[in-house]
Amino acid sequence: MDLDALDTTLRTERVVRAATVSADGPHVSPVWFVWDGQVIWLYSLVRSQRWVDLAREPRISVVCDGGTDFAGLWGIEIRGRVEVVGDVPFDGPVSEALAEPVRLWSEKYVPHRGMGFDAKHAWLRLSPTKILSWDFRKLAAPAS
Repeated sequence: MDLDALDTTLRTERVVRAATVSADGPHVSPVWFVWDGQVIWLYSLVRSQRWVDLAREPRISVVCDGGTDFAGLWGIEIRGRVEVVGDVPFDGPVSEALAEPVRLWSEKYVPHRGMGFDAKHAWLRLSPTKILSWDFRKLAAPAS
């Protein structure tokens, strides 16, 4: 996947599957996210297995993918470490460090209301150390 397609996909897709390491092994869960062009922002429940795992081990992998048959499969995997940004749990006000993710979140998920804060979530910034992608839609069709 080229950089423009990667950027567009991460700005428009709504869910990634986040893989963390729990005491019992891998844990994978869906989560909403925003991409600011450089980092993934996760607004995670602080009373979740994901949060417990990341507090102990901040390494994470997230996958955004789609397609239903082999020739239509595409995906992006982003690996890195998360860092908590802001209060835990978060209930505002929005600091300068969170202004952009809050704006992107509001536009993506609640464009007519703006983002509310429930004191059950907090912000995690995933700075990529590795980005992998695939797009089988670009494979040449077999000759007839």
